[in-house]
Amino acid sequence: MNDVSATRAADVLLSDGTTVHLRPIRPDDAERIVALHSRFSERTRYLRYFSAYPRIPQRDLDRFVNVDHHDREAFVVEHSGELIAVGRYDRLGAGSHQAEVAFVVEDAHQGRGIGSVLIEHLVAAAGTEGITEFEADVLPVNQAMLRVFMAAGFHIEREFADGVVHLWFPIKATPDSLRVQQAREQRAEARSIARLLNPRTVAVYGARSGGSGIGAALLSHLKGAGFTGALVPVHPSATVVGGLPAKPSLIGTADADLAVIAVPVESVPDVVADCAAAGVHGLVIVSAGFAEAGPAGAQAQAALLRAVRDHGMRLVGPNCLGVANTDPAVRLNATLAPLLPRAGRVGFFSQSAALGTALLAEADRRGLGLSTFISAGNRADVSGNDALQYWREDPHTDAVLLYLETFGNPRKFARIARELARRKPVAAVASPVRPPALDAVTVGPDARGVAALFASSGVIRVDTVGELFDVGLLIAGRPLPTGDRIAVVTNAAALGVLTVAKAPAAGLRVAEGYPRDLGPAVSDVDFVRAVHAALDDEGVDAVVAAYAPALAERDQLGVAELLRVSTAGAPRPLAVVMPADPSFTVAPAYGDEDPPALPMFPAIEEAVRALGRVARYAAWRREPIGTLPDLPGVDSARGTDVATALALRGAGDRGEADELLAAYGIPVVPSRWASGDRVPDVAVAVGLPVALKVATRPWRHRIDLGAVRLNLTSPAAVAEAYAELERLFGRGVEVVVQPMVAPGVACVVEVVDDPSFGPVVGFGLGGEAADLLGDRAWRPVPLTDRDAAALVRAPRAAPLLTGYRGADPVDLDALADLLVRVGRLVDEQPALSSLTLNPVLARPSGLAVLHASAEFAPHQPRPDSGPRRL
Repeated sequence: MNDVSATRAADVLLSDGTTVHLRPIRPDDAERIVALHSRFSERTRYLRYFSAYPRIPQRDLDRFVNVDHHDREAFVVEHSGELIAVGRYDRLGAGSHQAEVAFVVEDAHQGRGIGSVLIEHLVAAAGTEGITEFEADVLPVNQAMLRVFMAAGFHIEREFADGVVHLWFPIKATPDSLRVQQAREQRAEARSIARLLNPRTVAVYGARSGGSGIGAALLSHLKGAGFTGALVPVHPSATVVGGLPAKPSLIGTADADLAVIAVPVESVPDVVADCAAAGVHGLVIVSAGFAEAGPAGAQAQAALLRAVRDHGMRLVGPNCLGVANTDPAVRLNATLAPLLPRAGRVGFFSQSAALGTALLAEADRRGLGLSTFISAGNRADVSGNDALQYWREDPHTDAVLLYLETFGNPRKFARIARELARRKPVAAVASPVRPPALDAVTVGPDARGVAALFASSGVIRVDTVGELFDVGLLIAGRPLPTGDRIAVVTNAAALGVLTVAKAPAAGLRVAEGYPRDLGPAVSDVDFVRAVHAALDDEGVDAVVAAYAPALAERDQLGVAELLRVSTAGAPRPLAVVMPADPSFTVAPAYGDEDPPALPMFPAIEEAVRALGRVARYAAWRREPIGTLPDLPGVDSARGTDVATALALRGAGDRGEADELLAAYGIPVVPSRWASGDRVPDVAVAVGLPVALKVATRPWRHRIDLGAVRLNLTSPAAVAEAYAELERLFGRGVEVVVQPMVAPGVACVVEVVDDPSFGPVVGFGLGGEAADLLGDRAWRPVPLTDRDAAALVRAPRAAPLLTGYRGADPVDLDALADLLVRVGRLVDEQPALSSLTLNPVLARPSGLAVLHASAEFAPHQPRPDSGPRRL
């Protein structure tokens, strides 16, 4: 496969949730193009070619399958080894920026969204070849084709002449086209997961007739959960497995939506082939021995994924725990956990199969009811992003919990998690295992890149599995706090004092009139009555009920059960602290969704920490959604030309990036490099007064080490300062000569990019102390106006920007504008792999960028950019 074919090929989901493969056409597709044409109805041929066109002449066929991928491109769509659609563009003359576009879909596959997918990929390909506008001629009776064009979100113009509707439109992405594309992606991915979680028939491969082994356990768990559909064991010889009639193959014998596979790794390909031939939609492969087992296993997994997608299926796993759906109309337990999870309204995704069983057991112990559960294992296909797309619209899910080990497409995660979190709370614990990209933005124990990803997405980030369930209980069926004021009701003064001490660190404050100490002799009923009074208090946003039980456990159980039953519909969230055995919880009866489990904590610190996280999320949700502002002075086309040139010749920190920054309205103070006797002359040419700065790392910007000399007003002063620098840093040391600018607070803006993570913008104050402490805040691009405003205020040293100890506050709006421009630059220029603006002098009015260094790399497509693809 050539480079163009490799980069433009993609697996995509259609509107019904099945997969197809899209790729550039090849000369050896000729026979299959003829076969596709033969399957077209007369109407389809007439609508595409404006004539009967019963067969393709050889001359036309040769032209169809031979394209240069530049002036002419064609994509075919494959499903189960057959071509089912073809789309193409043809440039309208050498050097033209316009091209004619057309596509045709086999009758049996029309109405599945193939046309919109073809348009997206043709637009993306044409855009890289200098084409800016598409044209198309459509017969007026071809309303389906007209709808495809008109619904794509582009600014389409049309006219009717000579019996044909002529359309033309710029192919540059618009907010509407991106919105349409992402909405189609969400629906397709959600439908594909819905079909996995709501099967009518489940086939089980690998269940032994003797009842031993993983396959038999899976079949037993499906039966034990009371699955409402049909179960079909598949066994090569047995006629009965697990008390159910068995089939030797699904082909021609059963219509299964989902297959659960627990056979040895070497047998998986044959099983997948059987499922494909039988028309199975989705697979849950519990079998291990794939990518987690080494290079050979990784190759086997890649071949498995190719086979699955070639036949339109979706795959959970391999090496996974399985999937579950507690809906009484489904009752699916296709997992290795023996019991169907407790029914509730929380969606739970776990990448880890090994930890999955323990996670389900802990959810059950704490009374956290689940709507659906997905363990993705090696995550060859179905990922946490797919699950989020499903839960976004799922009426049975009100909150989402995630256990993540790696980010396959963090950029997409940030986008879809932000959309979901505006509707439903999302909490996530990220495993200590980090993708390599995060090393660049990691300082100390905290991965700033992960923190940035979560913070900008409204996701409640926690550090441990225990904290995940702490937050989960607070967001499952309970109202969100409307502010940061907490009431504390207790029967032990020490617990009230401790809550007051711990609240500020969690971003909370104790409401006026609290803590309310009822004394150790208070009765259960009076304690519960006082909690209700606090829950009804308009001056309170959340309540902590801290109860120190008497010696008898029944005192603890009595208060807890009274609170669980009586506070389910309370207008404010409640966290109950009972210092006791941490395994003690109060949960509803198994299968009872209402009232929900009581959020209970063995320690004040845990309750306050969880409430603080939920309150911060609620505050984020109340904030208006940011926008991508219009930026005057931005010339994206010029920026692309400059970035492309810099990527070809390489760049460094000697001003090469200044022109690129200028294209985005970011001026850099002019500077020149010099050494030796030339330094005074260069200073005069730059314009006195000047600053001299040692150009060599690690002394650059180190004013504390004497590597910077300021306000040199004459050639003699420049020569004297340079001589001093030579004595300190070596004869002939190279310096940067720059005109003096007004003083300000030194800041640093950074960009880090990695293909596995995406670009992240960092902001902090300058100086070695800030670098040593890692005082940088981060946000993934693109940055909205609100992202940028929050980023400016996020570093711990940010008070230095707002008038600390009587200093004049700097222009925060100018800093935010700079960050938005940097975010747009890196978002639009994937050749830019890193960028540092250091220092940026922020002043009461405006700012000055004194130095920029950048690195460039050959363009690589970024995750979650361009047309839809899996």
